[in-house]
Amino acid sequence: MSVTKRHIIYFGHNAKDAAVRRRAIAMQRAGFEVTGIMPRRGSPAAVPFTWIDLGQTHDNDYLQRIQSIFSGTDHTMTHRELLQSADLFVARNLDMLATALLVRKRLGAKTPVVYECLDVHHKLAGGSIPSRLLRLLEGRMVRACDLVVVSSPRFEEEHFRRYYKGKYQHLLVENRLIEGDAFGPRPQAFRPPKRGHLTLGWFGNLRCRRSLELLKSLARQFPNSLEIVLRGYPALSVIPDLEAEIADLPNMTYHGRYRAPEELGNIYGEVDAVWAGDWYEAGFNSVWLLPNRIYEGGYFGVPALAPAGTQTAQWLHDHHNGIIVPDRVEDHLPQIVSQLLDDPSPLIERRQAIAILPRDTYVEPPTLMQEMMDLATGYQDPGAPILPHRSLA
Repeated sequence: MSVTKRHIIYFGHNAKDAAVRRRAIAMQRAGFEVTGIMPRRGSPAAVPFTWIDLGQTHDNDYLQRIQSIFSGTDHTMTHRELLQSADLFVARNLDMLATALLVRKRLGAKTPVVYECLDVHHKLAGGSIPSRLLRLLEGRMVRACDLVVVSSPRFEEEHFRRYYKGKYQHLLVENRLIEGDAFGPRPQAFRPPKRGHLTLGWFGNLRCRRSLELLKSLARQFPNSLEIVLRGYPALSVIPDLEAEIADLPNMTYHGRYRAPEELGNIYGEVDAVWAGDWYEAGFNSVWLLPNRIYEGGYFGVPALAPAGTQTAQWLHDHHNGIIVPDRVEDHLPQIVSQLLDDPSPLIERRQAIAILPRDTYVEPPTLMQEMMDLATGYQDPGAPILPHRSLA
């Protein structure tokens, strides 16, 4: 059954962000026309969808981002005819949700709005006065939305359900690979780990100081038997000069940025396991999130290691996809590495478990974006079953 060519306007926080592009492409592949209304970090660049440029913004410049809500709305309203053709607004992050709702109000339209929340910022958590004020604002916007999309069930359980129970419906959309992307087939055979040697990868958004220090410590403890490979995007506010930090560690190498999804098969194919811990926002977002690397690694047969007590560890346990590191990670992770060097069979066992899991464990089917549209617009197929991740909070 073909999908009607309906129009989604996507209010993304950064047109150059890989995750924003991935979501826009997923909506296109589900059969929707997609127009991006987005600012950008840095200079303009080509994007794989129609894009209205809202100008440059900067990481952690919250005053500018607040101002950009109003300037972005003004600029967006110059495209009134385009806005009126939209069947759905999707807004990623809180400032873009404010922009989308303000645009809808000024337009005088009833276009459904989806709030796509893929991180719960630490400024929204806790009991401080600024956090409570921000939640008051977020709560008003959540009630004005037609659907909240979360990338981890813990975001809904720990944040939305705690503060806005009964005020929203939500849909779980994990950070899986997108069907149709050029990541290639799943490997039919895996390179078995060698006894006495282990290659550990840390890929993606390298923003966690504690993870870096942990991996540096491992490199020093196992100079001849452990190789640590880093690839991705260091957060300069946290790790300003990654290459300088590891210059004295010959078994720890940073290979720079990579092209996703084209290079994923190569970079995961050279490691035995991937580090999936994160303490960037310890106690809140870092405990609740599900990172891209568990899906990318799983697709290519690579187990992950993650700290106990996190949603990542729960996901790995549920799917038998990796190894969970108990509390006091700095003490237990070296022990686990030492055990794997002596006996790599736990990694082999997990690779075998990963290989038999269905493809959609790691790859998002286009039908999920159709479900998002149906939920947000109120369409109900009387013959459709209620899916496990469809929920009214």
